[in-house]
Amino acid sequence: MLPRLLLLLALCFPFVAHAYTPKAEKVVDNVYAIVGPLGQRSADNDGLNANYGFIVTPAGVILVDSGASKLGAEKLETAIRAVTDRPVRWVINTGGQDHRWLGNDHFAARGAELIALSRTAAGQAENAARQLEGMRRFLGDRLDGTMPRPAQRLLEGDRARLELGGETLELTYTHAHYPGDAMIWMPRTRVAFTGDLVYVDRLLGVLPWSSVKHGRKAFQALEALAPERIVPGHGRVCNLAQAKRESGDYYDFLADTIGAAAKDMEPMDATLAKHADEPRFRHLQNYGDLHRANMNRAFLEFEAQ
Repeated sequence: MLPRLLLLLALCFPFVAHAYTPKAEKVVDNVYAIVGPLGQRSADNDGLNANYGFIVTPAGVILVDSGASKLGAEKLETAIRAVTDRPVRWVINTGGQDHRWLGNDHFAARGAELIALSRTAAGQAENAARQLEGMRRFLGDRLDGTMPRPAQRLLEGDRARLELGGETLELTYTHAHYPGDAMIWMPRTRVAFTGDLVYVDRLLGVLPWSSVKHGRKAFQALEALAPERIVPGHGRVCNLAQAKRESGDYYDFLADTIGAAAKDMEPMDATLAKHADEPRFRHLQNYGDLHRANMNRAFLEFEAQ
């Protein structure tokens, strides 16, 4: 009787079983990651289908990305409070995609400074209305109260160095997955927050506005840093070897194989058919949904060069 009752409750209240609760995991020393689910944005995860991170300093907390909504930001704040009662003093946005920054207002209202590269913030302002409309389709009324607030401390150029709470952080423009994307490097701990440059456990996505060329170049710059731990944009905290296998090698494949075919003016349909099955990447989640479209967009990018 009890198993049947539990099944009935699960069918009637599926959100209880599937609601996502962010939890912090230590990366090293005072550096933490919050690893989101690999699937699509949903009301169950409040759009937190990405990775976030924070650094606890004597002066307060540095938060890497703020979530996709006010509710999502509150969930991130709760996860931080399970580790420290120090306030979030700074928020650094690694990108202009919705779940990287739409939670900014929640933290700014509590006194946090919002920081990003200037081109990241420009994209936030430009796309805010469209992103809110899109997020509404996923979150419904759980988006209520979300006010888009682009970063206000703007860092000019493609590289910037910050000193916050005694920690040194270096931002580098990547423009791989989304215009305005950046990665964060912590020289002291040798930890990199890559934003959407790196995906592990799932296949990276090449969108119409993504750049395989820039992504490959940025990944090579990441390799040169030789990070000991990587907090990717999606997937588990990893080392450089895993990031290379599951993202770096895929950028190389798209550039050296698909891009080369485009430059040689080979037929696109034949090229995509020839490489429809790439066993090296088949184990990654979303491979079946994304691989062909990724090749298509990479082909068009290199064909236009």
